[in-house]
Amino acid sequence: MNILKLQNITMDFGGLRAVNSLNIIIKQGEILALIGPNGAGKSTVFNCIAGVYKPTAGEIYFKNKKIDRQKPWNLCKTGLARTFQIVKPFTSKTVLYNVMTATFLKTSSIKTAEKKALDILQLFNFADKKDVKAGNLTIADLKRLEIARAMATEPKLLLLDEVMAGLRPSEVDDMVSVIKQVRDSGVTIFVIEHIMRAIMALSDNIVVIQFGKKIAQGLPAEIAKDEKVIKAYLGDDYELS
Repeated sequence: MNILKLQNITMDFGGLRAVNSLNIIIKQGEILALIGPNGAGKSTVFNCIAGVYKPTAGEIYFKNKKIDRQKPWNLCKTGLARTFQIVKPFTSKTVLYNVMTATFLKTSSIKTAEKKALDILQLFNFADKKDVKAGNLTIADLKRLEIARAMATEPKLLLLDEVMAGLRPSEVDDMVSVIKQVRDSGVTIFVIEHIMRAIMALSDNIVVIQFGKKIAQGLPAEIAKDEKVIKAYLGDDYELS
C-alpha cells in the first residue's frame, strides 16, 4: 500500500524552479531517502509535503487523500509529522515537558500526556534525562528529542530532515538504530540526509534529485553504482562500504 504519492510536483519561487515535475511514491512501512547536492530542492520537497508551501503545480496524496492545499497543523492531525534541520526546543523546559507539549495534539489530559511522553522517552532510552532542561542537552540528544516530539503526535509518516547533521560517527550509528526502531513501531520514514554511510545502512530505497529534478531512484547498492549519481553528488572517489 502506498502511503505518500507526489505527482508532478513543481515549486517555483519567482523565476527560480526549485522542484521540477517530481514524482515519488512511498510504500507503507519503508524507509525512503531523498538525497542530492546542496540546493537540489530537498527541503523544498519536504515543505511542500508538510504544507509549508503550496506547490506551483502537481498533486500530493497522503493515505490516498489529496493534501497539497492543507495547513501543516491539519496534516499533523492526520498522521504526517516532520523534524527540522535546526532544532528549536523549549530550552528552559525539561525534556519531558517538551515531549508532553506534542502529545496535546491528541489528548487534553495532562495525566495522559505525561504517561504518553514517558512511554516515548522509554522507547528511545531517553527517560533518564526527562528532568534535564533541553538547553543543557548535547547536539545528539537534541536530535533525539526532536524525533521524540514528532513521535508524540502519533505519526503514520515521519519526515526526517538531516537528523544526523553534526553528529559524531558513533552518534550517527545510534541515530540509525533509533530511526529503525521508529520504523519497526509502525511508522513510515522519509529521510533527507547527507551522511551516505548512514543512508546506505538505513534506506530501503533512495531517490536522487539535482536542480529539483529526479535523476535516479533505486536500491542503495544500485544508487552507489549509478554513474549519473556519482557525477552529480557522490563523487568519483565514493566507494560503497
